[in-house]
Amino acid sequence: MEDVKLNVNGMSCGSCVNSIKGSVGELTGVSKVDVNFGEGIVGVSYDANQVDLEQITGKIEEQGYHVA
Repeated sequence: MEDVKLNVNGMSCGSCVNSIKGSVGELTGVSKVDVNFGEGIVGVSYDANQVDLEQITGKIEEQGYHVA
């Protein structure tokens, strides 16, 4: 299991949190998604054998946010 914290720009409200949690959480291999929009951090726990970091960041960016 891998844990990563990503700096994400553009989050400003509870809807942002739900959008990111929903999209990243639906990926096979992702077990936990924590979003702190105040600090601009998204924490993800995932199985690197099932999903990679590029897929995770891609899902976040599909929602209109920028992963720094």
